Amino acid sequence: MSWKFLVLLLILVLAEFYSFLIMRSAVRKFPRAAAMATMALYVVMTVFLEGGMFFFRKIDWTQYPTILRNVYIALSFGLVVGKVLVVVLLLLNDLRRIGIWVYNKIVPKKDEIDERTGDLMPRSVFIMRAALITAGVSLGGFIYGMGNRYKYIVRRVRITSPKVPPAFKGLKIVQISDIHTGSFDNHEAVASGIQRILDLKPDVIFFTGDLVNDRTIEVDSQYKEIYSRLKAPLGVYSTLGNHDYGDYAQWPNLEAKAKNLQDIIQLHADMGWRLLMDEHVLLERGGDSIGVIGVQNIPGAGVRGMNGPFHMYGDMAKAYTGIETKNAPFKILLSHDPSHWDAEVIEKYKDVDLTLSGHTHGMQFGVELPWMKWSPIQYMYKNWAGLYTENNQHLYVNRGFGFLGYPGRLGIMPEITLIELA
Repeated sequence: MSWKFLVLLLILVLAEFYSFLIMRSAVRKFPRAAAMATMALYVVMTVFLEGGMFFFRKIDWTQYPTILRNVYIALSFGLVVGKVLVVVLLLLNDLRRIGIWVYNKIVPKKDEIDERTGDLMPRSVFIMRAALITAGVSLGGFIYGMGNRYKYIVRRVRITSPKVPPAFKGLKIVQISDIHTGSFDNHEAVASGIQRILDLKPDVIFFTGDLVNDRTIEVDSQYKEIYSRLKAPLGVYSTLGNHDYGDYAQWPNLEAKAKNLQDIIQLHADMGWRLLMDEHVLLERGGDSIGVIGVQNIPGAGVRGMNGPFHMYGDMAKAYTGIETKNAPFKILLSHDPSHWDAEVIEKYKDVDLTLSGHTHGMQFGVELPWMKWSPIQYMYKNWAGLYTENNQHLYVNRGFGFLGYPGRLGIMPEITLIELA
């Protein structure tokens, strides 16, 4: 049993303990019957929402309305996050109280210390109520975020490099990533996102992995037709993400899993996407050319130095070999996992000018303001959203077109990236 698991377990235990205290305090002045009913409802919700998450992947959600699954997940996320916030507030309050107790033991008191000041409520009562409100806001916020899951944001980025050939100055690139078709429940909304891409009139389109959650069959005939609408003068190029290999699904045998991978490879071809499997191509325009390298999933340093559940499939050396001898002064790499950039690209492949990644989704939750960008995912990934530059090499991490797990977006919106070369 790892120390990280023990820390997580401790946080969850504290969350349940403090949340129970909050609820008991909130119903203290209720009539006895109402208080008992409210507490019973709270316990049932906790068991149903939190306990059910352990069995979530074993449930055949296709038998139930999609909205039921989405509301269930949103409520579960909101409840857990709310309880964690409660832990933070009440733990700080307990530490404050312990500090006051120690101080009073050490320093002789001239007068009795009372937390009540004038007509204000006791500080501990205020903090308890603040914690209850915070939990409610968290729950409501995650419900609200469900309405953002198809609100696509176009983010515009300009990459300037002396290595861009003259004919490619002003090249318009659209990058999308992490579609996760199996999470969708609205063909029309997805089609509107695809149309937004086409309205940008890109010269080339790059998709950086995770077309599905687990299985190729998630892309039904209607989604296949919608994705097939993506066209650009220089083509549509794609690569695979960690979810495209079927590693997180239960298969009857290895042959079934292998067939799923072959099916997704064929699907890319059927939609007119050029899937790059550890290989490179040249894009030509006006007598000039640039290189595009595509690798299968390479987790690199993984989650803050750990590969975690992300398997190594790609071979950067294989994909790169040969391009150094061709007329490709500017090189673009499609690599799903952004940790690959730190682990290998900026160390061994210094002539790769622009790497396009996804994978993190920005955790679909966070704060993005002109002066502040924060998400819990930053404690797992050094480069998690937006543009990063080191020694004239650039990495852009797309926040994802779709969603996974939590069926919504709270602060981190679904993204279509428009990159212009200069």
